[in-house]
Amino acid sequence: MPAPDVRAAGAVVTRKGGDVLLVHRPRYDDWSFPKGKLDPDEHVTTAAVREVAEETGLDIRLGPALSTQRYDTGRGRMKSVNYWVGRVQGDDDVSRYLVNDEIDDVEWVPWAETAERLTYDYDRQTLTEARSLRRKTRALVLLRHGHARSRRAWPGDDRRRPLLVAGNSEAQRLVPVLAAFDTTEVYSSSSVRCVATVTPYVHTTGWPLHSYDELSEEGVSVPAIEAMVAGLLSADSSAVLCTHRPVLPVVLKALGLADVKLEPAEMLVVHHRKGRVVAADRVQA
Repeated sequence: MPAPDVRAAGAVVTRKGGDVLLVHRPRYDDWSFPKGKLDPDEHVTTAAVREVAEETGLDIRLGPALSTQRYDTGRGRMKSVNYWVGRVQGDDDVSRYLVNDEIDDVEWVPWAETAERLTYDYDRQTLTEARSLRRKTRALVLLRHGHARSRRAWPGDDRRRPLLVAGNSEAQRLVPVLAAFDTTEVYSSSSVRCVATVTPYVHTTGWPLHSYDELSEEGVSVPAIEAMVAGLLSADSSAVLCTHRPVLPVVLKALGLADVKLEPAEMLVVHHRKGRVVAADRVQA
């Protein structure tokens, strides 16, 4: 059996004006995007944010996903690298970064010069893909609640049906993933299993929780959801909306998107700009 791929994650980080963030690795004498290997049990989105911070000193949030790079390391293993478009949170000055044996130069490079500066063809392909997605977007994270007690095993009001232990673990794992997309608004069905899915994120970040009967299976309201989605698409912030499998088609239709059958604790990250959907990526907890 072939060895499993080495897993890594990174970002094509851009800023206003079109500059692209590149790093130089003295070990390989190459210029590339900031990236690095996943820690054990680390989510790829978390790894992308962490690696950019470690290699450049900058804090980023993720935009649309880019195609996964896969190539031979030359040491008998294949490597898969997940990439996203990235935007800096706060100061984008890299002059204070303490260079080291791993990264000895960090530089904002004008877009027109980036392809020539990059060492590898596969990075140039990723740069080309990022071109149409580099403008700043906001995220609307559509989240199906985590694994819950089965309906047949729950004798009470279905709105009170709780998460399983696995569902509570999923809710904890969601915290850094939602943070990676800069979600500062939290909307949820009022049902217990949905509220419990986003509660760890609310407790960790301090962002307020807005719960609605209209997002529940029992109280679903098409007009209310359409108005809610329209408001979120026009907002200057990113949000997570946690609901149920039977309600998701209503939300997706309001967004003008085809139905997507999300698994428990799975997300569809919808990236939008000026009220228009730019991209949508499935992300598992």
